[in-house]
Amino acid sequence: MSSPISNVRPEPDRVLLDLADYVYDYEIQSPEAFQTARLCLMDTLGCGLLALRYPECTKHLGPIVPGTTVPHGAKVPGTQYQLDPVTAAFNIGCMIRWLDYNDTWLAAEWGHPSDNLGGILAVADYISRTRVAEGGVPLTMRDVLTSMIKAHEIQGIIALENSFNRVGLDHVVLVKIASTAVVTKLLGGSKEEMINAVSGAWVDGHALRTYRHAPNTGSRKSWAAGDATSRAVRLSMMALKGEMGYPSALTAKTWGFYDTLFRGDEFKFQRSYDSYVMENVLFKISYPAEFHAQTAVECAIRLHTEVRSRLEDIDRIVLTTHESAIRIIDKQGPLHNPADRDHCLQYMVAIGLIFGELTADHYEDTIACDPRIDSLRAKMMTKEDERYTREYHEPNLRSIANAVQIFYTDGSSTEQVEVEFPIGHKRRRAEGVPLLEQKYAANLATRFPRKQSQAIMELCLNQQELEQTPVHQFVDMFVI
Repeated sequence: MSSPISNVRPEPDRVLLDLADYVYDYEIQSPEAFQTARLCLMDTLGCGLLALRYPECTKHLGPIVPGTTVPHGAKVPGTQYQLDPVTAAFNIGCMIRWLDYNDTWLAAEWGHPSDNLGGILAVADYISRTRVAEGGVPLTMRDVLTSMIKAHEIQGIIALENSFNRVGLDHVVLVKIASTAVVTKLLGGSKEEMINAVSGAWVDGHALRTYRHAPNTGSRKSWAAGDATSRAVRLSMMALKGEMGYPSALTAKTWGFYDTLFRGDEFKFQRSYDSYVMENVLFKISYPAEFHAQTAVECAIRLHTEVRSRLEDIDRIVLTTHESAIRIIDKQGPLHNPADRDHCLQYMVAIGLIFGELTADHYEDTIACDPRIDSLRAKMMTKEDERYTREYHEPNLRSIANAVQIFYTDGSSTEQVEVEFPIGHKRRRAEGVPLLEQKYAANLATRFPRKQSQAIMELCLNQQELEQTPVHQFVDMFVI
């Protein structure tokens, strides 16, 4: 005779309780975290504005029903759309992620913590406009930066020791979790409501990585994070209406996340939540490329002057890299679309060698048809350096090393060019910040007249003034 299943409602899982305590009780004290969050805000919005140049992105934007405008709704930067916060979160998240140019976190799981800004900015703007309309006090950009720091931390700390890609799940599951947690608090929800909302996010359907890998790589990878942060807003708003939660969403035997989707393993945690992730986040400053290839592209561009006149004399190209790059972006065969190309190590290296630069335009069909690209790709071989792989995971290093060496048909070769830390790494922050600011200014100029761009830039360079600015006033500066 079988034993009856206990229907006693358990206490919430420890992971849920720890998230609630962090989001509601932990006060961010680090000036470095807030300064980096300001840089992250600039860079993330700039990436979104640049994406508006591409019709394949903009076709996804706007209200679900054309012509709909929501009074006191959230505005979408760089457009004239004013939408409900769920749809606005998708719009902003889609823009941010489209060109694969926003920040990155690399660990057992990788991802892009600034994807959470889609939900954060949409909700903060919606709340501020609603409060002002009712005679209340709006949120400030300090609230947005705080939410960004905490969302980064949640996504990044869970990612340190827990690999979702190894069980076939996409990293945007962590965008959904992090966004749900911080957005519930922004909306005025209680700890209990946040736990309910986040538990709902864990039991939600989760995206597979199918669209990131050969032979199915496609443009969904550019809007998947927008979908995740938008879903987070929806779940948070439902929780505030009293929607129940599922306290053992992770640990329930057979039916919980661990048993169903994580091979029965529980999450492991390397450190507690504070502001570590924002302080150590990686910026994509130089190239719109999957981050495991950033240093490889830098190596290729350093070699460009030497090899550009000898491309036909190349016998082979040796790419020395780390295990994650081999698993994710080591790709042979035809590349079918821009999303396919910006996740191909060999394609990105070829562009660097041929053109001495890499921009978003290099992934488009007009460039990809250049026969020299596939000719070079065919001559490339990749190999793993175990030191690169080991130091990729070491907390005090977190390198993303690559090396490139060219061998010619006459037996000669270039030196092996090695770069261990990309320019967006914390170890190169002093070198990177001026370039990040230049990148932001250039991205603003793709969308706004000079006077408007200058006003936005001046505000964003002033930490104190930016933090004190009401959210809706900040967003209004981005209306075109």
